[in-house]
Amino acid sequence: MLNFRNTNIVFIFLLIVLIVLDTRGGLPWYVYFITCLIYSSILFYGCYCVGSNFFIKVICAAQTDKKEIAISFDDGPVASNTHDILQLLEREKVKATFFCIGKRIKGNELILKQIADEGHLIGNHSYSHHFWFDMFSSKKMLNDLKQMDNEVERVTGLHPKLFRPPYGVTNPNLAKAIKNGDYTPVGWSARSLDTVIKDKKKLMDRICKSIAPGAVFLFHDTSETTLHVLPDFIREVKNRGYQIVPLDKMLHLEAYA
Repeated sequence: MLNFRNTNIVFIFLLIVLIVLDTRGGLPWYVYFITCLIYSSILFYGCYCVGSNFFIKVICAAQTDKKEIAISFDDGPVASNTHDILQLLEREKVKATFFCIGKRIKGNELILKQIADEGHLIGNHSYSHHFWFDMFSSKKMLNDLKQMDNEVERVTGLHPKLFRPPYGVTNPNLAKAIKNGDYTPVGWSARSLDTVIKDKKKLMDRICKSIAPGAVFLFHDTSETTLHVLPDFIREVKNRGYQIVPLDKMLHLEAYA
């Protein structure tokens, strides 16, 4: 199993072997360089592939044959888009999960309360979503996550347990913060790229290819394109005989502490 612990054990052993060989007969410098490059590449993969489970197990999909999927939204709440998405979900009788950024809750308390009151789930997507979040110490990360929890509790009385890493990046510090905070990390199996793809047809083609039993879709309620494509996507999902179910139900998780 490829993970941080096993990778370190293998490369420490390999480094010892290389040093022994080097002292006996000499090795070219590039052998060490190539070894470091391979190790760094594996770490990069572990950090940036949310489903790698390299540092910590991140749940990205359900192991099921049932024709059901879950949809989630990151980076809200935002005044206009989140409200409009909630109206659409209400019309379609669909429940979703909103992984919110804590600093965006102030001024959008009514929208956050609406999310909870209408039966959608609220997840923790950090308070700051800082560009350098991945460079924070474990303690600073945990304080950031708790600050987000406090904002949600202030408005809704709920304490989120589901956590989605900012940018989908994990590392040893974040793994420690997640464990110490008793969060359940949740990723995705279908990344829409709705913040990049602005063409409605291209976005629709991309996300429809990922419709499969147990899929978790990642959208952003900050994206105008998502707002435009969502009605067609929900219709296509239903036409294929699928149900859109709450994330906690499909993954068998507790959404709140």
